[in-house]
Amino acid sequence: MKSVSRLLSLAAAAAALTALLAGCGKSPLPEPVVTPPVAVAPGDNVADGDVTMNVLAALQQDTSLTPFNIEAVTLKGDVRLIGVVDTQAQKDSAVALARAAKGAHTIHDELTVKGKI
Repeated sequence: MKSVSRLLSLAAAAAALTALLAGCGKSPLPEPVVTPPVAVAPGDNVADGDVTMNVLAALQQDTSLTPFNIEAVTLKGDVRLIGVVDTQAQKDSAVALARAAKGAHTIHDELTVKGKI
């Protein structure tokens, strides 16, 4: 009888040890989330450097803006216009030309009109 109870104790200990070791295994990694590509309009995939060049080229087409050093800085399609012009009409023209440039998403107007500083 003693050997049967000892055998049962060993079997129970082995079962407990097996259950314990099975619980220590690594859990499987979660499946990666795959998102479908976002549809991009034809003008949206223009590089920032190209957008800047498009904006500066558009500004050069307006002869009233050529005397001014208007800077265009682009980040992810958002264009920041920086500089000083003589009139509000010149400022409005620069913003409108920048908006029409290929690849420009948003125009941040930081142009200053002389005398209104």
